[in-house]
Amino acid sequence: MFIIGILIIIALFFFRATYKVKPDDLRIQDKLRTRGYATLGAAVVAAILIIASVIRIVPPGSVGVQVLFGRVLTKATLSEGLNVVNPFVNLEIMTIRTQAYTMSIAAEEGQRYGDDAIVSLTKDGLEVTMDLTVWYHLLKSEAANVFQKIGSDYVDKIVRPAARTAIRNTTVRYMAVEIYSDKREEVQTEISKGLNSDFSDRGIALEKVLLRNISLPAKVKNAIEVKLEAEQDAQKMEFVLQKEQKEAERKEIEASGIAKAQEIIAKSLIGERGRAYLSWKYLENLKNLYESPNNTILISPFDKSFIPLLSVK
Repeated sequence: MFIIGILIIIALFFFRATYKVKPDDLRIQDKLRTRGYATLGAAVVAAILIIASVIRIVPPGSVGVQVLFGRVLTKATLSEGLNVVNPFVNLEIMTIRTQAYTMSIAAEEGQRYGDDAIVSLTKDGLEVTMDLTVWYHLLKSEAANVFQKIGSDYVDKIVRPAARTAIRNTTVRYMAVEIYSDKREEVQTEISKGLNSDFSDRGIALEKVLLRNISLPAKVKNAIEVKLEAEQDAQKMEFVLQKEQKEAERKEIEASGIAKAQEIIAKSLIGERGRAYLSWKYLENLKNLYESPNNTILISPFDKSFIPLLSVK
């Protein structure tokens, strides 16, 4: 645009030099007006083109890498917003926002269509299939170097192969069962360490690795499920045993209390005091039987002191 603006200015000077108006020309006013409008229009267009060529806008969350005649200006990266630049500079926009690269078995979930899950070998020689998402962003200070040494397609050149390599280098140190169960977080941490090393050397910052899904061979998965069911059954049985033990202890305490109560009652039935208590209890039972609607005849053996015919020693 800058060159076009300069060409318009040159053409404007040439036009004014060739488009002369003579004093004796009958249409002098029309020609002067035409030359004035043409000059003004060309000047405005040239000015717009020149200004547009030196002012560049960098979108939010991005940086602008300047390329001047094929040379990357590594120390002149532009920040977001309005910037004044050399009119001969080509501006490459690169985002520094958080990006997510997903490799998944789901056809439309990842960056590539179809099954893009990672198949990796474990320490015990089994194949596991994993879905992975990597959160990362381009370092603002390294954007120009990344563009110069790698290019704008650094995701396909660095992020994807580095992620797949880090996974395979990590899973080979663990058993399939460990990756699936108790050491999943540890595996995720080791993958992050490997990726962070690869990314930091190339101007990319790793934010987080998300190990989302792990699929084991059917035989191994069934064996793990059987083991988990057996462990659950064992825990259930242990709970039942503990419950039964508590119940046995409760019954033992209850029996002990009953035995002590019977011993106290037996001691209280000895002598005159015991005979008086039995007489009172006997009369109380007779009263209850008499008031019962189901009894019409009541025969009750007793002696002259209303003591039941019981052998009390």
